[in-house]
Order: sequence, then C-alpha cells, then structure tokens
Amino acid sequence: MDKNGHLRKWVSEMAEMTKPDQIVWIDGSEEQLEGLRAQAVSTGEMIKLNQDILPGCYLHRTAVNDVARVEGRTFICTRKKEDAGNINNWIEPSECYERLSKIFRGSMKGRTMYVIPYSMSVVGSPFAKYGIELTDSIYVVLNMCIMTRVGNDVLDAIGDDDGFIKGLHSKAQLDEENRYICHFPEDNTIWSVNSGYGGNVLLGKKCFALRIASYLGRKEGWMAEHMLILGVEYPNGEIKYVTAAFPSACGKTNLAMLIPPETFQKKGYKVWCVGDDIAWIRIGSDGRLWAVNPENGFFGVAPGTNEKSNPNALAATKKGTIFTNVVHNLDNNTVWWEGLDKNPPRNALNWKGEPWDPDSGEKGAHPNSRFTAPAKNCPCVSSEFDSVCGVPITAIVFGGRRAKTAPLVYESRDWQHGVFVGSIMSSETTAAATGAVGVVRHDPMAMLPFAGYDMGDYFRHWLEMGKKITRKPKIFNVNWFRTDDNGQFIWPGFGDNLRVLLWIIARCEGKVGAEETPIGFVPNPEDIDTEGLDIGTDVIKDLLYVDRKLWIDDIKGIREFYGKVGDRMPKELYGELEILEKRLSEKE
Repeated sequence: MDKNGHLRKWVSEMAEMTKPDQIVWIDGSEEQLEGLRAQAVSTGEMIKLNQDILPGCYLHRTAVNDVARVEGRTFICTRKKEDAGNINNWIEPSECYERLSKIFRGSMKGRTMYVIPYSMSVVGSPFAKYGIELTDSIYVVLNMCIMTRVGNDVLDAIGDDDGFIKGLHSKAQLDEENRYICHFPEDNTIWSVNSGYGGNVLLGKKCFALRIASYLGRKEGWMAEHMLILGVEYPNGEIKYVTAAFPSACGKTNLAMLIPPETFQKKGYKVWCVGDDIAWIRIGSDGRLWAVNPENGFFGVAPGTNEKSNPNALAATKKGTIFTNVVHNLDNNTVWWEGLDKNPPRNALNWKGEPWDPDSGEKGAHPNSRFTAPAKNCPCVSSEFDSVCGVPITAIVFGGRRAKTAPLVYESRDWQHGVFVGSIMSSETTAAATGAVGVVRHDPMAMLPFAGYDMGDYFRHWLEMGKKITRKPKIFNVNWFRTDDNGQFIWPGFGDNLRVLLWIIARCEGKVGAEETPIGFVPNPEDIDTEGLDIGTDVIKDLLYVDRKLWIDDIKGIREFYGKVGDRMPKELYGELEILEKRLSEKE
C-alpha cells in the first residue's frame, strides 16, 4: 500500500465519504480469512455448515429484495450518451457521481471498510488486469477471495501505477429504490450501492471482467467475452480448445464441464474445463487467438445442478464453497436445492430462513440461488488453468435455444459471416422462465447485458479483430434444443454434445466435408458420430434441416434488433443480412 500514492489517496477519499469505523486491508491469507468467517458466523451473516460433510463450506442469505442482477439499475456512464449506446442504461458521469455520493455518504458508519486487492487472470501474466474493491461486506470479501486472485502480490504488481480498476461497494440500506450498479469505463471505476447480491457486488465478475474489460479490450486490441473455454483431449493426448457463448438456460456450465459418453471415454477422450463463464482473448505472436479465464472460481446457479446434469460442478461445491439462498437441512446441517435429488429434507429452512415444508408446493431454494466454489475443486479443471499465456483457440461457438429454426450445428462461411451469426444469436423463452412460450429474445454473443459500450461499436471491434488475426478460428452455431412435433427434445444433449464438438474440430482441421445451405455449412449426416446412440441417419438429417420459411420469418426480428442498436450498426452486417435473405429466397 505504501508504494502507491494514487491508491492511498483514493482509499482515503472514499473513506472520508463513507465514514467506516475502521479500514482493514485484505492480504488473502488463510489466517485472516478464517477470522472473517468466524466474525460472519458470530453476527449471523453466514452459517457454518457440517464440516465433516462439507469442509470449509458456509451458507449465506441475501435480503429478499436482493436476489439477482438488476439490469434496470445497471448503468454505463460515459461522457457521451452515444458511446454507451442504445442497449445500455446511461447516466452522465458527473451527475451519477453526485447522485451516488449522496447515497454513499456515511453508508459505512458502524462498519468496517475492507480493501481487497485482486487480479483478474494470473498475477504478472500478459493478460492480467488489477483491481481494488472497497466494501463493507465480509460476504463480498470471502466471495472475491474465491472468485479472483487476492493478496499482497497484487499490490506489488500494481506498484505505483494508477491504472487499476477502482471499485467501491456498500450494502448501505439495501434499498432497492436507490440500488445502483454504475460503470465509468473512461475512469476505470465501478460504484455499486444498496445491494448484497453477488452479480451486483463481486465487482471483479460481470462489472470488471466483462463491462469494463470489453471497453478496455476495444481500446487495447483484445476481447473480453461471455464465453466458456474447454479443451477436448483426443486418445493420442492432443488437446484442442474451443470457446463458446450461450445465453442463460442454454447449458453453458454443463458444456464447460462436459463428461464424454461412455463410448468415447473408453476410447480415451476427455474434456477439460478452462473456464465456465468469461474468456479474455488476445492475438498471439503466432497469429492465433489465445484465451484465458480471468476468474479463479465458479459462481454457479444451484437449482438443477445434480449428479446427472453436472457431476463435475457438484463435486466442485464439496469444499471451500459459499452457498447463497439455498435450503438449509437442519438434520445434518447441510444444504439442498430443487433438482439436487428427489429427497428434500423434512426438517429444513427455506432460502429466507423460514421453516419449509417440501409438500407445500413452494420452492425451498431461490431459483437464482448460487454456489461460489474454487475452480481447483473441479475434477475436470484444465492443467492450463493457471497458464500465463492461455490456450490456443481452434473454434468459436455460438448457441441459443430454438425449437425449430436453427439446426443442430452450422458453420459460418468466413469471419465476417461468423460475426453476423453471433450478432443474430437468439433464444426462445420457456413457460417456466416467463409465462410466455416461444418469444424470441436477441442476445448477440450472449453479451447484451454485458458490453460496456455501444453494441454497434462492439460488433465493429469483432470485425476489426478479424482483420488482425492471421490464423482465424472458424465460427459455428449450435442448437441443442430442437424439438419434435410433440415438443420433445430430439438431441440427447449433455455429454453427447461432444459428438458435435468433434465434428466442429474436424471441420477446423479440414478432415470432413459439409453441405452448403443458405445459412452456412451443415454436416453431412454420416459425419456426426452416433455410435452408442439410438438415433438413425434420418433423425440427424432432421436435426440439420434448414427450414427456409422459418428463417425468412426471423429476418424481420433481426432487422428490428439491428434498428435498436442504432446508427453505429456496421454496414457489413446489414450486408450479410441481405445476402442471407437473398439466399433464402432462391429456389432449392
């Protein structure tokens, strides 16, 4: 701390505004963290779970009005409104600082301000970016120590530089009417107030690693993307790496931690998880794209995670994990959530801390309940997880949830067309999510809530990156969610998605052919390995069929979305849309 006058001055100014009783610098040591855990247990902020069954694990409950990211209260504060774009909420920076300063003033009275020095990516690596988060929440400290790399070595790496990301958070009164998550990309600053929920207050995650980092990436010539990174290991030991972007409820975490079908396991195939959520991507000296996961842990959705859907994620939660808003099983002091198993506890408290009867029809865990688990706990974590140079990317995959429109997989014609494919990414809503079925929601590159600047400029950055990459990865789109006339999924999904990944990689290596369609290249049915599956060639043909009428129907919605993006929408992507429309209109 003594080395950096910029840091000392900023901490002093923020403390003068928020008025904490004391300031504690977090060094990341186990001794310090254990003291904070004990303090949180003594105040009831956290509950220590059964240490024989779940060693190092704790339960936390957020306020009932504070259970998810609040996109309507999330702002990008650039000096010019047009730089934030039409998709983001905007407040002029000086106005926002003034408004939030009034809320922050005295917000830490009676509390401790914790100073968290953290690194996104490995400290000292070419990818690394550093941040300081000031917070009055022990929950935030402990989560940040799982999700990022925290310690004095970060202060050493920052040195006397003033380019670190300045994050200020206070729970304040948890007043949802005055809840703000504000990003000032031109100032390297994030302010979050009146929330205690992870996605709003763990400032290294979506706030820094996507919104601020996407802005920095455009300025500095790299990319921050809402993508998993996985490695497919072949029987000969060779590993090929893929990045993939999916909107929520499209199986992103399950794919990141995929377990190969037994048929492939016996042959020696393995899948390694480098990251489940965020990828920072740079052009290497060899002209390829190289990617790292800037995070150090998993902030996963608990409901639906079980031994069948994602055994690797479940295994990751078995030690050193903080559970948020799940069921507390009082009989053995453990946790439970819907979809974990079919044996809900009878003597339990729900996510609000109230007595819960599983027969009541009310859910015990909040649908957005979470686990914060160290990535190193995951049985399939990649040996390259801590690599300072990252992993080389063979393919980029986009995906969505479409019942009939998108085929199981298709390949873009080139980089520009691939950017177009990413820009039109969409999913259909399910009744469980919204009460409406089949409403198409556009979420380009799964970045709609996370781009820290104008979406048209974001697409432009992708196009410009394509001009600099000499050995480009191929770009694909997948859809695991095609349904038959009875609404049943045709493709088995989960581990069997490896079969599609193997075709994707084979295409990148020029080992298999493909059939050209108006939307791009689809596999020849015989090139999807169905060994061990009860699926015939006719079913695969059905999964790959491109229904021109449905695609033509989609074009109106794409134009409407492009219109929302506004004047900065690249003309090249409008050109790709016109090519698509023309190809769809031609006779087969």
